[in-house]
Amino acid sequence: MPETAQKSLAAKRAGIALGITAFAAAALIVVFGSAAYPWVKAFHVIAVIAWMSGMLYLPRLFVYHADTPVGSPQSETFKVMEGRLLNIITTPAMAVAWVLGLWLAWQSGFWSAPWLHAKFALVLALSGLHGYLSAATRAFREDRNTKSARHWRMINEIPTVLMIGIVILVIVKPF
Repeated sequence: MPETAQKSLAAKRAGIALGITAFAAAALIVVFGSAAYPWVKAFHVIAVIAWMSGMLYLPRLFVYHADTPVGSPQSETFKVMEGRLLNIITTPAMAVAWVLGLWLAWQSGFWSAPWLHAKFALVLALSGLHGYLSAATRAFREDRNTKSARHWRMINEIPTVLMIGIVILVIVKPF
């Protein structure tokens, strides 16, 4: 299958998964009203876990891919793994986490809470890192990576630090 067809198929699958999730969340909200809050919260946490899994695993794949010769069978395998992880799991999970998280913030009335503003800042940073990893996936796919395995090892720590901050803000609400 040509590369453009593979990308198109992956994008369609991700779009379908996102659409199904959005439809399910909307159905929960319409059917259960305010009783949907814990369900939406549960799906938000599930989406965050899936997003974080991808954010933690993708840079680790880059560590190994950076040390693999261009054009080798291993390099081609990493390209497939990275693309699928990003397009089928990580990006749709990020979108679902954002949509449900914004709804939860709106429903709960926490808009003016300083801890939520700090959380949004960290989630925006995580989203920016997601964009950076998406661009890196594209660079690896096109054999244009210029970063070392050491660089990707350091990048691999950023999602963990952001996640720790986000969880502390949500659970402890320190301010």
